[in-house]
Amino acid sequence: MDKNETPQDSGPFRMPDPALVSRTMADVAERGQRIVADFLKRQAQDGAHAAVPGADPMQIGHAFMEMSARLMANPARLVQAQLGFWQDYLTLWQNTARRIWGGDTAEPVIAEDSKDRRFKHEAWRENEVFDFIRQSYLLSARYITNVAQAADDLDPRTAQKIDFYTRQFVDALSPSNFLMTNPEVLRKTAETGGENLLRGLQNLLTDLERGKGRLRIRMTDEKQFRIGETIAVTPGKVVFQNALIQLIQYTPTTEKVLKRPLLIIPPWINKFYILDLRPRNSFIRWAVEQGHTVFVISWVNPDETLAAKSFEDYMLEGPYAALDAIAQATGEKAVNAIGYCLGGTLLGCTLAHMAAKRDNRIRSATFFTTMLDFAEAGELSVFIDEEQLQSLESRMQKRGYLEGREMATTFNMLRANDLIWSFVVQNYLMGQEPFPFDLLFWNDDSTRMPAAMHSFYLRRMYQQNDLVKPGGITLAGVPLDLSKIKVPAYFLSTREDHIAPWKSTYRGTQLLSGPVRFVLAASGHIAGVTNPPSSGKYSHWVGDSLPSSPGEWFEAATELAGSWWPDWQRWVAAQDKAQVPARQPGSGALPALEDAPGSYVKVMATD
Repeated sequence: MDKNETPQDSGPFRMPDPALVSRTMADVAERGQRIVADFLKRQAQDGAHAAVPGADPMQIGHAFMEMSARLMANPARLVQAQLGFWQDYLTLWQNTARRIWGGDTAEPVIAEDSKDRRFKHEAWRENEVFDFIRQSYLLSARYITNVAQAADDLDPRTAQKIDFYTRQFVDALSPSNFLMTNPEVLRKTAETGGENLLRGLQNLLTDLERGKGRLRIRMTDEKQFRIGETIAVTPGKVVFQNALIQLIQYTPTTEKVLKRPLLIIPPWINKFYILDLRPRNSFIRWAVEQGHTVFVISWVNPDETLAAKSFEDYMLEGPYAALDAIAQATGEKAVNAIGYCLGGTLLGCTLAHMAAKRDNRIRSATFFTTMLDFAEAGELSVFIDEEQLQSLESRMQKRGYLEGREMATTFNMLRANDLIWSFVVQNYLMGQEPFPFDLLFWNDDSTRMPAAMHSFYLRRMYQQNDLVKPGGITLAGVPLDLSKIKVPAYFLSTREDHIAPWKSTYRGTQLLSGPVRFVLAASGHIAGVTNPPSSGKYSHWVGDSLPSSPGEWFEAATELAGSWWPDWQRWVAAQDKAQVPARQPGSGALPALEDAPGSYVKVMATD
């Protein structure tokens, strides 16, 4: 392709008209203000209907007004940022003009992050016009972000909120998200005669129908996945159930098994089969193959009838009920336990409760990407202030639960480019059908949250961080004190975790009194955990000491290739190496109720 031609070979390009660019930017700013105003107006209307005070429950407008006031108090910094921006912009104009007139390609004024996949198509660099668009956007994005971060003396939560929503705005304006400024989309449109846009429109209408009027973006080909048939297929039986859980016992594949059963407590905010997607990446299947008698809690997908279920109920009818059932099914009281994310937080609460009651049935505890100390809870804290909690509680009181899609949208916003905008481009502009991907199917299979339990969790954990305070939380009449937990503990965190930042999860190692091992896996909250040894992906870091600073731990840690799973298996097996003949589900005092994965997990949040 000639460098002066568009990706669709439609003729030479001219340099963009500076006046037009200026008018466009002004129009973007004006429209952006109008969009924000309309958004705040809708929030005010929703707040009035919900009897929630204030026109801006997310406090976005207030945060940006405070930022503006701080910036105006120090105009020199703003002027300096503007001068730097225009100097770089002028250099970009000069470099682009030289290329158009046949000169050599200069070094880019600015380059995207190596992990940024929005500009991977070669035309973003090979064609001078799209190279100009790309670099112009990156310069503008950096300028806007720097200005947002330049305000002095802001409250940390306000600063975090400004930074988060500034990035949401910047990501939304990426030229890769629009037809006329995305060379890959333009090429596709030329090649297909616009059929990609027609298919994209159909995809858009389908997604609106899926969301019953709200946009619910398809991330994967859902028709390729059926729970219990193509995913969550590890053989087993449901051996116990109550209003909140089904307890699944998996069929052994070894003649002998470890004497101690293994109880897995997944987060109730997602479905348990993240640990049993397909046979090749199923942690549950792998644990069975290592000789564990695996029990997994499958949480109910609650509706309005469970609105009053509390965090205390989740402890008593969850881990406690499971321990009682495991004793009946196997005759064993001592177990090893794993808690994943919120399930790990619940495991920590249960262990503190058991320590006070001198209940020693859980003999070792493993925490997957678990926060016990919420002092630095990452970007989820953006959504946890008093105004937003009041608004959320008002909505939950109406229905008795939090809609699963609301929480899913929150998590997707934490990685908007990967989990929102990339699908907008592929589904609606490129007109492509989503690729079948088991992890994204699970990600879209959201669950509801009972009002009482979810409100308690957000307020007492995230907002007030009461769990780290001895006696700060009382469950079932027992004040909790994490320092009383003396069982051996294994903490697994992931380096790129955007939900439970690893430096925050590391704080948990300092709260318990027993022996602790901390392991850091590469990748993120999900991929770093569901990383089987056979994949050959991702490394992990181990260390023998546990200094108070996570940075110090990392400096002294040793990086090892491959999955952390074998390291955990060596650790947990060393806790008690005794073996017994393999136990078949339903052969003990608890009869089998139904085949795994059970019926609770098949209830969709949209049902």
